[in-house]
Amino acid sequence: MKRVFLIGYMGAGKTTVGKDLAGRMGLSFIDLDCYIEGRYHKTVGQIFAEKGEEAFRDIERRMLHEVSMFEDVLISTGGGAPCFFDNMEFMNGAGTTVYLKVSVEELAKRLETCKTTRPVLKGRFGEELRTFIGESLEKRNPYYMKVSVIFDAEVMLTETDVHQISEALEKIL
Repeated sequence: MKRVFLIGYMGAGKTTVGKDLAGRMGLSFIDLDCYIEGRYHKTVGQIFAEKGEEAFRDIERRMLHEVSMFEDVLISTGGGAPCFFDNMEFMNGAGTTVYLKVSVEELAKRLETCKTTRPVLKGRFGEELRTFIGESLEKRNPYYMKVSVIFDAEVMLTETDVHQISEALEKIL
């Protein structure tokens, strides 16, 4: 039985790498945000807007515990999931945690192109976007650094890069 949890900031590649790595390792893949959306028939953004962050984080914690009961699974968490309740400690106890670490500059480049799908980034450009990401990462890093494995996922421009990251992670795990 194997459980792997991928954590990291939005845009770090948790879903992209997670799908590829799960396939390589013969694991089922679960994107926690997609799992929540499927259960609640609403987007994460809608849940946030209707119920507020506190209620969303409680839902997220419960769904994390639920998917953590599955065997032979790779779970891609939302960027904030490790930072609430005892989620980080819980994941470390339930399986292997991997932090896909990416610099603020690289995250800003990646996220600049997908701001429409990420409401928290709407209206943030250039330096304002970099500052927002930097401040968010500074708050989250104490949680992110509690993982079993820290992996540099800075270079992820092509499908080949994704495969190389997955291959390297498979060897580590």
